[in-house]
Amino acid sequence: MLRIQRKANAKVIFILSGRIEAEDIDELRRLFELEDASRKIALDLRDVTLVDRDGVKFLAACEVTGIQLENCPAYIREWIGRESRPTRRQRQNSHSDKQYGKEDVNGLK
Repeated sequence: MLRIQRKANAKVIFILSGRIEAEDIDELRRLFELEDASRKIALDLRDVTLVDRDGVKFLAACEVTGIQLENCPAYIREWIGRESRPTRRQRQNSHSDKQYGKEDVNGLK
């Protein structure tokens, strides 16, 4: 179970405690959408005890969009790094696509 507390000063901080699981992601997204777009958002992960893979992917996406992860436990930070790096198969496919002149997802060479 995930507990979410909101704290607002110069930026909005959502203090998370407990487990971040796939079913919690929609609620977090909904809360983000309710915030004024001009305000910075941060997630305080100090009291997070467990995160599933969907949760880690969500946290990685949050960082990409500019949401800060504060007090992120080392194991979560490491897992985000692993999820963000391309796998060996993705690297091999990318290399063979370039080698054979295949187009990428956007239709560009």
